[in-house]
Amino acid sequence: MDTIITYWNRLVAALETGGAWLALIPIRLLMGYEFGKAGFTKLNGKNWFGNVQDNFLFPFSLVPVEVSWFLATWVEILGGIGLALGLATRFWAFSLVILSINAIAAVHWPAEWSSLSELWQGYSVSNKGFGNYRIPLLFIAMLVPLVFLGGGKASLDHVLSRVVKR
Repeated sequence: MDTIITYWNRLVAALETGGAWLALIPIRLLMGYEFGKAGFTKLNGKNWFGNVQDNFLFPFSLVPVEVSWFLATWVEILGGIGLALGLATRFWAFSLVILSINAIAAVHWPAEWSSLSELWQGYSVSNKGFGNYRIPLLFIAMLVPLVFLGGGKASLDHVLSRVVKR
């Protein structure tokens, strides 16, 4: 039994060591790609924020739609690049959480719902009259570890922190 426990402890130690380097990379790359793609779509597209500005959360509802469009576009593009590289990871992850919350409120939340079961129908990818907040909610869930843990050891944040400490 001691042998099994010893091997288990070695395995856990190896996973923890590898996890510090590797675990956050897939999240950073996936979120970087998704937000970068959304930003470039906005950069090359037409501003439709005027159609949903009334649904923006305060204080975003007070900002002119041209400014909101510009900020959302560049937060997604620069945030996507930052996440992919692990540069200013916590800042970009937090910024993208705020952007995603506002997107849920403005675009993905159901216009009306009268029960939790009706609201739950909005946890969907397609909007059948109940909203479609599933994807931005999943994005928030993936960004939260980056807010709290940063980019991990395989990030520019980690390299820069080591350089600054010297």
